[in-house]
Amino acid sequence: MAHGQSQGAALLQLLQLLWLLPHSEALPEAPTPRWRDELQNHTFLHTVYCQYGSPSVGLSESYDEDQLFSFDFLQNTRVPRLPEFANWAQEERDASAIFFDKTFCQDMIQDIGPQLEGKIPVSRGFPIAEVFTVKPLEFGKPNTLVCFVSNLFPPTLTVSWQHQSAPVEGVGPTFVSAIDGLSFQAFSYLNFTPERSDVFSCIVTHEIDRYTAVAYWVPQNPLPSDLLENVLCGIAFGLGVLGIIVGTVLILYFRKPCSD
Repeated sequence: MAHGQSQGAALLQLLQLLWLLPHSEALPEAPTPRWRDELQNHTFLHTVYCQYGSPSVGLSESYDEDQLFSFDFLQNTRVPRLPEFANWAQEERDASAIFFDKTFCQDMIQDIGPQLEGKIPVSRGFPIAEVFTVKPLEFGKPNTLVCFVSNLFPPTLTVSWQHQSAPVEGVGPTFVSAIDGLSFQAFSYLNFTPERSDVFSCIVTHEIDRYTAVAYWVPQNPLPSDLLENVLCGIAFGLGVLGIIVGTVLILYFRKPCSD
């Protein structure tokens, strides 16, 4: 009986918190102009998550499932996924709301997490990794490898890189973002200059079940820059000669005197 009362008290506290959360930043809805009905719908997703694994708390902000920012709770700053978003990452007016969400999430884990143990899945499926380049492959020109991890839940993972089976040092942070359907995806970036003998591997370890996914990258069907320039120059020269010939024929044709 006492156990049932304690569960009821914990759920009552949770309901109070859930009631407060949407009212913390509620704003009256303005009437929607007619011209907006024809606009395409987009989704901005602001997701705060917490868990017993690492990272213990995280924040992801994405637009149409493309991540824009994460949040470094140690430095209390937004971290842009791409350098182009650096200026927008300086926004700090919503810092109090972010820490309210963090506290709420951690309180919920502590209050009802033990009661739900064994009733919800610990993990769902296995992460899938793939590696590709940001720019078209050209040997000797700087490029970036992207390790994309999908089907990730919960977002407890470590990502490491190897080059010719040797660990790669100096890899940047792994960006984790939430997507629709209570799932996550992750990105890891590696700057490099491709060579013909390269063999890179991205190693993803799902910490909660120690499952490891490995994705390899090797140069495939590269188009060397010199060959590309020669082909384009040859096509341009050929079109120029063809234009001269056609122009000359047309001039001679129209200058030909008409016969009776």
